[in-house]
Amino acid sequence: MPGVAVVTDSTSSFAPQQAERADVRVVPLQVVLDGRSRPESEVAAAEVAAALRAGRRVSTSRPTPEVIGATYAGLAAAGFTGVVSVHLSGGISGTAQAAEVAARSATLPVRVVDSRGAAMATGFAALAAARAAGQGADLDAVVASAARTAAATSTWFCVDDLVHLRRGGRVSAATAVLGTALAVKPLLTVADGTIRALERVRTSSRALARLEQLAGEAVRAGVGAGRVVDVAVHHLDNADAAERLAAGLRALTPGGSVLVSELSAVLAVHVGPGTVGVVVSPAA
Repeated sequence: MPGVAVVTDSTSSFAPQQAERADVRVVPLQVVLDGRSRPESEVAAAEVAAALRAGRRVSTSRPTPEVIGATYAGLAAAGFTGVVSVHLSGGISGTAQAAEVAARSATLPVRVVDSRGAAMATGFAALAAARAAGQGADLDAVVASAARTAAATSTWFCVDDLVHLRRGGRVSAATAVLGTALAVKPLLTVADGTIRALERVRTSSRALARLEQLAGEAVRAGVGAGRVVDVAVHHLDNADAAERLAAGLRALTPGGSVLVSELSAVLAVHVGPGTVGVVVSPAA
């Protein structure tokens, strides 16, 4: 008999079939390209990268409470006893808030977990919840598993410039101008649920080396504490750099995984082509 179901959103940036294998339901955000809105599942990140380079109008929107609520209703009809819904940071998007609205009218108990992160920082929390649910954990225990994993996860990323983040209101004007004016590669992190500037690095190669150093330190700390550590390396139209970064981290993660996946189309809109990021998630 079904127990607790796990839902997340498409910004989790799962590798192909990863969510399906884990039995995680994915609610799509929307990409708006030249005024036409499409579910993120129908838009390739490469299409977004090409559109941004061509100067086309690209934006995003969260799923409505009605769309999320329809997912909850389907799970109730399938006999699930509760839902844990794990989403992109509320400091970056209104998706978690929309999930809260949908939860209030659901016909089964729904608990929303704000991952306070993005991409696989959200994804790893959803996967942890799914593992707990698969082992028969109750609603509170599944929530706790997701929350612990989210709190233990760290994210760093480097963008070619801050224009796209500034346009979407994800960084301040002063930070964006500084990054552009000095012709540097901005290194950023997600802390307390928001995107924050961390360092400025002069070249792409130095930025990649610094990402590997930061992630490597986090991996070693987790392994040293006896934890299995999972890593995700994300990119937008920068697969070679992502693979190099992943190769440098694989030797450090015995028992863990290092996956490489392109960023979701929605996140791609806000970071722009050339982005490389890394998420480190020690088992909580």
